[in-house]
Amino acid sequence: MCGVLVTVAAAAAPGFAAEAADAEVIAIRGATVMTAGPAGTLENATVIVRAGKIAAVGLDVAVPDGATIVDAAGRYLLPGIIDTHSHMGVYPWPGSKSNADGNEMTSPITPEVRAEDSVYLQDPAFARARAGGVTTVMILPGSGNLIGGEGVTLKLRPVETLAGLKFAGAPRNMKMASGENPKRVYGGRNQAPSTRMGSAAFLRRVFTEAREYGAKWTRHREKTARATEDGKDLPDPPDVDLRKQALLDMLEGRVQVHLHGYTVSDYTSYLRVFDEFGIRPRAFHHALEAYKMRDELARRGIGVSTWADWWGFKVEAYDGIPHNAGLCAAAGVRVALHSDSAEGIQRLFVEAAKCVRFGMTEEDAIKALTINPAWQIGVHERVGSIEVGKDADLALFSKHPFDITTRVDGTWIDGVRVFTREGR
Repeated sequence: MCGVLVTVAAAAAPGFAAEAADAEVIAIRGATVMTAGPAGTLENATVIVRAGKIAAVGLDVAVPDGATIVDAAGRYLLPGIIDTHSHMGVYPWPGSKSNADGNEMTSPITPEVRAEDSVYLQDPAFARARAGGVTTVMILPGSGNLIGGEGVTLKLRPVETLAGLKFAGAPRNMKMASGENPKRVYGGRNQAPSTRMGSAAFLRRVFTEAREYGAKWTRHREKTARATEDGKDLPDPPDVDLRKQALLDMLEGRVQVHLHGYTVSDYTSYLRVFDEFGIRPRAFHHALEAYKMRDELARRGIGVSTWADWWGFKVEAYDGIPHNAGLCAAAGVRVALHSDSAEGIQRLFVEAAKCVRFGMTEEDAIKALTINPAWQIGVHERVGSIEVGKDADLALFSKHPFDITTRVDGTWIDGVRVFTREGR
């Protein structure tokens, strides 16, 4: 985002929201409010923010005495943009081997690792994302492994600690990958998996082992309960295996599953494995051929995180079309537009405009930036729409967000203004 002045609230975790937001009531007045919620789009509306939450939104909202007024006449107010697929922090700027920490490619499955343990807190991409109206991101491990590890959901607060960035209460999300990436990495080392059938077989084996691991602990708990009742010595527990425990958490639904891939063949192959083990994936990422199976995705309730028009950069991406997002949304799929890029994240609203050009409705395009990615991450009850009681994560645009000349004038997180364009 060139030619901007980034200003942030001088606040530090953990008191970021409480100290700054409680100090004032904010009234954003006169904007066209695109709520991404049941109220739809409201022209010349007012949004009241109190204690970091949306306190009121509507056409005839009284402004409380003493409120800080933001004159937004002629401008557009949206929920803060949410990115489901970011590698900021784990592949930070400037890029180098010394801080490239997004792929633990020492085993085809590493579900026990967590992206949060790799996040570089001073990544300048965070500030640039705020300048693009982005307030929440899910940072994921890379796609070199069949199971790459847990992602972390962050609010892009200008703070100095991971605790201050983490989205409190966000569910766990696991990154998986299908197709060319893992078979290239490990096939190149002459080890499994070197083929797609090898990938599926590898998953079946490790999920079976995890199921057996869970059965051992179930038997142990039963024996412990009986011994306690009978007053006997307690049995020794099984050995703890963090990798198998993470896999068991996937099998038992304690962590949401997100799958990288491109083609119908790869997705249906993994769906066969998922069905065998009772796994219900939350979303398919990249998903350039999702339009070919959009009805099946809608039936299963699987979301799609995709780009507007990336295609052709490898064989798996040859059938990508710019109509993909719109076709999937029309079929009832929860579509999100992701970045997978520290540069693209600054202009996700431009990506949404491209989707409108190729048939997506304006309403669906707004939802693809806001409430749909919130649902995919699992934080939709807190963010993603401008509704009373939700977090005051907001982005103010100078013009319609799909106008190619629009700019983000202001970004708020938990009611705290974290970005202001110079003079706005």
